[in-house]
Amino acid sequence: MDHTQIKLIETAVVIAVFVMILFVTNKFVDKTVSTHLLKKVRGKIIKKVINLITILICLVILLIIWGVDQSELVVFIGSVLTVLGIALFAQWSILSNITSSIIIFFNHPVKLDDTIKIVDKDFETEGRVSDIGVFFIILKTKEGEQITIPSNVFIQKMIKKKL
Repeated sequence: MDHTQIKLIETAVVIAVFVMILFVTNKFVDKTVSTHLLKKVRGKIIKKVINLITILICLVILLIIWGVDQSELVVFIGSVLTVLGIALFAQWSILSNITSSIIIFFNHPVKLDDTIKIVDKDFETEGRVSDIGVFFIILKTKEGEQITIPSNVFIQKMIKKKL
């Protein structure tokens, strides 16, 4: 077999694996959304993040297959990440909220319409979870107030869930 044919076969395998990973992760996110009674919009956002990460990994693998020098690729990726890091440094809390939202989506026991109490020594809050977004968790209190809590703060608090 020719060297180019081997590269084409490797490329086809990488793309096939990529499509399978996208299919499996999308099904997993859909199942998580339906199991935990989450809004479909949250599932779409999580899918976009996962798809972006898998696309980037696939592109790096394809570049390596087609002969891009690995040291040049590492320098390029390092440069891009450095620029992004500097550009987003002032926005660290936004990135923290997005990361926290993903963690809440997959691992937190709180779901929509749960009544919870946030235990805090200075200010206890009790309410029903009305929305779990990318940046904020929204609680509705008995008094009809709407309380917005950043995702990164919510994940750090002790939560009592009423059964």
